[in-house]
Amino acid sequence: MSEKEHISLLELLGRVKESIENRMGGSVWVKAQISEIKSNSTGHCYLELADAGEGNQNIEARAQAIIWSSVFKMLKPYFETTTGYQLSRGMNVLVKVQVQFSTLYGLSLIISDIDPSFTVGELEIERQRTIERLRREGMFEMNRTLQLPRLPHRFAIVSSESAAGYLDFIKHLHENEYGYRFYTKLFPAPVQGENAPAGIIGAIDKVASEIDSFDALLILRGGGGVHDLRCFDDYDLAVNIAQFPIPVLTGIGHEQDFHIADMVAHTSVKTPTALASFITGIFIQEDSMIASFASRLSLSLQTRVVLEQSMISRVADNIFNICNKRFSNEQHRLELAEERVKNGNPLAILDKGYALVARNGLRVTGEEISAGENLEIMMQKMVIDCKVEKVKRLK
Repeated sequence: MSEKEHISLLELLGRVKESIENRMGGSVWVKAQISEIKSNSTGHCYLELADAGEGNQNIEARAQAIIWSSVFKMLKPYFETTTGYQLSRGMNVLVKVQVQFSTLYGLSLIISDIDPSFTVGELEIERQRTIERLRREGMFEMNRTLQLPRLPHRFAIVSSESAAGYLDFIKHLHENEYGYRFYTKLFPAPVQGENAPAGIIGAIDKVASEIDSFDALLILRGGGGVHDLRCFDDYDLAVNIAQFPIPVLTGIGHEQDFHIADMVAHTSVKTPTALASFITGIFIQEDSMIASFASRLSLSLQTRVVLEQSMISRVADNIFNICNKRFSNEQHRLELAEERVKNGNPLAILDKGYALVARNGLRVTGEEISAGENLEIMMQKMVIDCKVEKVKRLK
């Protein structure tokens, strides 16, 4: 079998490199959208440029680009001071590039200049128009006027059942360390791509048909590229969220993302996991408040018991003092009465050396005595029987 004519991969890529460099020649100005951007410790800036084609719906081209540190340290402040914006994802830019092809690393674009007058791209302009329209129509505060139940625990969820963000949310919510119990029901919908807004709206309509079964509607998506999340800047979707009859809570994207759906929702947090934490946090706060009330009630009861015991002790002391005083008074009165009785006893005068004159055991006075009578004279230790011989009246 004869060997077919061939070339090595290196030779092939070498021809590609030669063709590109001969064809492109020098630098060229390119309009593109930044889909990713980051810089490293060396000061170089690495970008992914994209072209979404007509209508900015589907990515039709991507390319890696580099701004070397020596250029980036001049372009960055120049762009920011001129436009008032930082270079960021989702921004349409007009950059001057040199096409470079490496047989090891492939195609890359070396950016040497940027036109600051081409600031925010068509996507951002349209986004701002949508925001302004919703603001004029009073949509931004509509859903926020609804009252979220004090302890919401029944949730309708619009998300993709295979989305990592949805799975993270379910795990974080249902496996919470506090043992709180929640009811969740998924209404599946695409959460990226050109069909996502209509799909999400359709899922929201299904939730509306079971509205009495839920305390809130949750819209979840676990982040992604700028183009993947464009569906959450859709006008019709924003209107449906704003006008929904129960509170809508969103957990869309990563820390750096903020979408129109977030702006019109009742409550928005950065990620699905953060939304699960927000919900459990409501119950934690309620538990904390109940514990605080219980502590305050216990302290109040303890204080009341101490006050009542103190009052009872004072009343007991008063009763004791009153009874003691009354007893002392009565005892004193008894002693006085006893003394009067003792002093009133006729026999008591006998102890003082006096004598009593009696007739047949009954005391008699001088006017009742006459001569010839038999009387008894009673003294301290004796009774003397005598006969009256003579009575001498004293004047």
